[in-house]
Amino acid sequence: MAPSHRTTALALRAALLALLCGLGSPAWAEQPLPEGATGYRTAPVVTARHYLAVTAHPLATQAAAGILQQGGSAIDAAIAAQMMLTLVEPQSSGIGGGGFLLYYDAKRRQVQAYDGRETAPAKARSERFLDAAGEPLPFSKAVASSKAVGVPGLLAMLGMAHAAHGTKPWRVLFQPAIDQARKGFAISPRLYRLMHDDPLLCRSPTAAPYFCKPDGTPRAEGSRLAIPALAATLRQLARQGPAALYQGQLGRDIVATLGPEGDLDTADLARYRAVQRPALCRPVLAYTVCGMPPPSSGGIAVIQMLSMLAPQNVGRYAPADTQFIHRFAEAGRLAYADRDHYVADPDFVAVPSEGLLDPGYLRKRAALISPERSMGHAAPGQPAGAAQQGQDSLSERPSTTHMVIRDARGDIVSMTSSIEDAFGNRRMVDGFLLNNQLTDFAFEPVEDGQPVANRVEGGKRPRSSMSPIIVLDTKGEPLLAIGSPGGSAIINYVAQTLVAVLWQRQTLAAAVALPHFGSRNGSTELETNRGLEAQVPLLRGMGHEIKLIDLNSGLHGMMRRGPVWESGVDPRREGSAQGQ
Repeated sequence: MAPSHRTTALALRAALLALLCGLGSPAWAEQPLPEGATGYRTAPVVTARHYLAVTAHPLATQAAAGILQQGGSAIDAAIAAQMMLTLVEPQSSGIGGGGFLLYYDAKRRQVQAYDGRETAPAKARSERFLDAAGEPLPFSKAVASSKAVGVPGLLAMLGMAHAAHGTKPWRVLFQPAIDQARKGFAISPRLYRLMHDDPLLCRSPTAAPYFCKPDGTPRAEGSRLAIPALAATLRQLARQGPAALYQGQLGRDIVATLGPEGDLDTADLARYRAVQRPALCRPVLAYTVCGMPPPSSGGIAVIQMLSMLAPQNVGRYAPADTQFIHRFAEAGRLAYADRDHYVADPDFVAVPSEGLLDPGYLRKRAALISPERSMGHAAPGQPAGAAQQGQDSLSERPSTTHMVIRDARGDIVSMTSSIEDAFGNRRMVDGFLLNNQLTDFAFEPVEDGQPVANRVEGGKRPRSSMSPIIVLDTKGEPLLAIGSPGGSAIINYVAQTLVAVLWQRQTLAAAVALPHFGSRNGSTELETNRGLEAQVPLLRGMGHEIKLIDLNSGLHGMMRRGPVWESGVDPRREGSAQGQ
């Protein structure tokens, strides 16, 4: 079949983008940096008895709340919110990416896990991100190449969850985002700053026409951005379901946009499947903490950290006490060491999840935490069932979003979704951005003579740190739902919030606003300009190497207090809550 004029144009634009990617690499792109904060704005605490939605943007929250008000399910509302986020928070997530979803089914009193992580094309090989000399590519060259794009998984995951738990027709859930995409929305201060700071966006032939002016500078803050191409795409998805992407024209457009450099093809899209996996639930003191299993490392690492901290009676410390910062950072070193060594796609690698969460193993790991001295760098442990693997310490990019939703039936969604880097791959197809999630794989497939668990393989899902969490009380009833964006720092953000709420008696609103700290098995990181500078000499005296950085989380959650649910909205971003 001869290519259409549309497909040919997409391919030409892809070729031009490939040439642009050969330009000099900006220094910022060599190491993962957090998204810049746009200042702290305290969101009002919303209390609700019936339904509650907390998302990363007021328009997405409004879309979710509208569905809930009409009697829709938590899954229905999550779909409406995510479609809106594709439009108004394009730097963080969207239908061109993937995600993980935890679902509490009130009728069955059960937590379920849905995996919509992207997959590598069948043709992908382990040396994908090595140059001709066998050296890892700079991230700046990898991120905007066609090799970085994985098969999007978000729509398949939402379709699977809707088939099981949706109550409203699929097509109805797209209408709020369709209407908004047609009439446009005001570019927020956060979106403008990210557009302004990105060195690649306005050089992308496919993305620049949407986000940038003809002179190559970003559109102005507060100006109205309409994306009629996305409205048309959402109408197509509303009519045809996820098949419009996985078997239809949208998928063919993705392949054409990636151009001859890419190896993702229509067969990769057609064979993609979301996966329902058993949720990872473990007792921690009086609670049951449920998270995502691999390929997310979030569930394992968060539960490990809580389990190592629980017997240390950390509730006796104030949230920013020096001794608590020390112990929390040490627990993080141990958890991240195991994460980097053992966790990957369980369909390709035998992940020793049971061994990593065994209480006896965690007691031995916790015993390595000295109250007086930092261990500096932690080695991975030797849990039962572990195989020899190479170490992978690649950090994920932090452009992600999180939402929590509860419906009138008591069902709850805690969902984290992402396109990986800010604006993903910088390629836009039919009004939405593509992901660069394959850069979450290890660039070096072998380390110390051992294959790295998270190396690239065809059809494999890259490891993630996304950590949607649902906490159950002693009666097995949901008490708390939480999660955050933030790349590999997500684990620390979520674990710190859980300790603050469950043991340090903070309200959820106060906990998500606390200054951040922790270690990803390197420096002890302290959030800059948040009053932690006085701790630096004390921590250095205990052997900590300190790094003051912008730790820009996006924690969104809800917690039950008596008969009502209260929202928690991270003041570092522009999220909101709405309920009744």
